[in-house]
Amino acid sequence: MSVVPIPVVPAVSVVPAVSVVPVPAVGRGPESPPSPDLDVIRVVGWPDPVIDRLGYDPRSLYVETFWLGILGPTCTWLLRRLAAGLDDSPEGFDLDPAETARALGLGDRSGRQSPFRRALARCVTFEMGRRQGPNTLAVRRRIPPLPRRHLQRLPVTLQQRHLQWMIPPRSAPVLEEARRNAGRLALALLASGHGRPEVELQLVRWQVHPSIAHEAAQWAWAYRAQEAAT
Repeated sequence: MSVVPIPVVPAVSVVPAVSVVPVPAVGRGPESPPSPDLDVIRVVGWPDPVIDRLGYDPRSLYVETFWLGILGPTCTWLLRRLAAGLDDSPEGFDLDPAETARALGLGDRSGRQSPFRRALARCVTFEMGRRQGPNTLAVRRRIPPLPRRHLQRLPVTLQQRHLQWMIPPRSAPVLEEARRNAGRLALALLASGHGRPEVELQLVRWQVHPSIAHEAAQWAWAYRAQEAAT
């Protein structure tokens, strides 16, 4: 009897089924800024009762000294420009991305890796702004005090300066007198045509404690606004 050889069947490797999870498009989530490719971005204020009371104007010396190294210069300048726009139009305004990018010295480059797009993204990453709808950006009108995790990233000299900044004079009579004097000076500076950030900076130049200078500029600005409304 002849023997018929059995053909060798090659081994088949069994690959387990893999479920494919769709990858969301980058830059389309609610945490991302509106696309700078839009013709117009609507900018509105981001109200926050706590930060609006305790925070700092984006154009203030505090932000320039301590937040600049964290946010980066382009993001800081963009926040200053947005703050000025909201001062002029508290209900919100339309921002031309291409024009703003050129005004900030960022050129006409577009796309996801453009400098202007990165500046917008940093605003959102550091919670200075948030997306509201497809073409609206809500931004803070006051920048919060620097959190500890960011403060530790600064040079030691700036960390020490921040500590001094946050500790006002301890003597109550001296403190109250310093506040009154700073308030009078702030009112005089506003009356002479200085803006709120310039008032704060000038008070610091005159050796007024930075926290008192900030408080005086805020108080004088609110006082003048109340006078104008009555």
